[in-house]
Amino acid sequence: MDPLRRAMIHLRHHKYDECLKMCTELLTRNPYDQAAWYLKCKCMVNQNYIDDSEMEEEGLGDMLLDTNATSDTPRPGTSVARPLTSRPTTSASGRPLSSTGRPQSGFIRPGTTSRPLTGSQRNITTALASRAGSRPGTSRPITSSGRLVRLGTASLAQQPPDAKICPEQLDFNKYGARPALAKVLCEYIIHVERNPAMALKLAAVATEKAEYKDWWWKLKIGKCLYLLGLYRDAEKQFKSSLRNQEMIITYLELCKVFWRLDQPKTALEWYMKGLETYAGDVSLQIGIARVYEAIGDEACEQQWYRKVLQFDASNVEAIACLGAHHFYSDQPELSIRFFRRLLQMGLGTPELWNNLALCCFYSGQYDMALSCFERALSIAEDDTMADIWYNLGHFAIAISDLGLAFQAFKIATSINGQHGESFNNLGVLEMRRGNTSYARSDFRTASRLAPFLYEPLFNGALLSFKVGEFQESYQLVQRALEITEQPASKELKQELHSFFTAL
Repeated sequence: MDPLRRAMIHLRHHKYDECLKMCTELLTRNPYDQAAWYLKCKCMVNQNYIDDSEMEEEGLGDMLLDTNATSDTPRPGTSVARPLTSRPTTSASGRPLSSTGRPQSGFIRPGTTSRPLTGSQRNITTALASRAGSRPGTSRPITSSGRLVRLGTASLAQQPPDAKICPEQLDFNKYGARPALAKVLCEYIIHVERNPAMALKLAAVATEKAEYKDWWWKLKIGKCLYLLGLYRDAEKQFKSSLRNQEMIITYLELCKVFWRLDQPKTALEWYMKGLETYAGDVSLQIGIARVYEAIGDEACEQQWYRKVLQFDASNVEAIACLGAHHFYSDQPELSIRFFRRLLQMGLGTPELWNNLALCCFYSGQYDMALSCFERALSIAEDDTMADIWYNLGHFAIAISDLGLAFQAFKIATSINGQHGESFNNLGVLEMRRGNTSYARSDFRTASRLAPFLYEPLFNGALLSFKVGEFQESYQLVQRALEITEQPASKELKQELHSFFTAL
């Protein structure tokens, strides 16, 4: 069999190492072989390709230096920074928050932890504290007998065949006139070299050669401008590309621009325009659901996730988010159905077993809950084991085994020293035991590790009130009320206010 044909088969079967090896051998024999060079570029692009058409993670530097907001005080529902409703942090009917202060969605995806909750400077400190203990950057035929070898330029032979391609040595004017080679070279520069500025030069030359009629090159120019932070210029290129030809990927990239500009309503309009052309496309519908989730419109969010399941009954994100929605809506029996569907699809992750355990627990199936917790702990890694032990501690409290609960929270804090929720619950158990100093220390640690939680502040205020330190109690309950208007905090503040007035 022709070696190039075998290399193509390896590429099709995702055997990239074998494909690269065969292409290197072909280029060793003939450094000017354009077909082998093209296949090698394509293979390296596939190895390093990341599907960033969705909303990717926003770095801490981007949050601190973000100047793209159109208004400092946007109306509720018109900005990701100000959702429609102020949801409670943790309660029987409210969703808990992630380590960056975002409501849990039930599905980890790019952008889930992109922006903390808004309102004051504490959001920046929340983001800084949440990333302090984490790793940086942590949250897709030619016949063998009749093939004619087309010779390339001398720039293809200026380096060893096994070395990476050096775009600096290539003449973009010559490659711009060859669309096939230029496109794979542009993808190589973006995904392998990670040099959007150089890719922008190649795309500008190629789109000029194409007489500004090729939508693909305009898309790549917009992508390069997006990566360089020039969002308004990228918006113009994406819209120009859509005028040439409407493509799903272009709509997704354009909506990413509006997401970065903090314009969710405009993003929704363009998602809807995309659905007019591509009715029933799942990626566009999921994008709409994510935007509604970001602005706090849970009713529309669930409606669109259900539409996704009408077109793709095995969509993991839609199933997981609907399951989480029913769980936090006090419907664990319905939530079990969604999570069991994920289990039938082969997703036996520790997070899924943990969710099943919680659903069984809140629906009164204690024996099944304990079995699911054991299964989750048996396959969990260090990054998820702390949360499982934390949930197991709640299970132990419900069955009145406070000793097991204390040990579970202790294990959770030993695995993850940044787990503020476990420190808060340890403080509650210490307060029940009468260990006031230990309880106060745990509450302070919890509020320092998780400043987006109101529970440690309220518990610390209640403890200070009981021991007679009213001034400290008033300061803590005031901080708790800044996070959420919780009735118990209001009641404690009113009682303190009445006490100070009597003095």
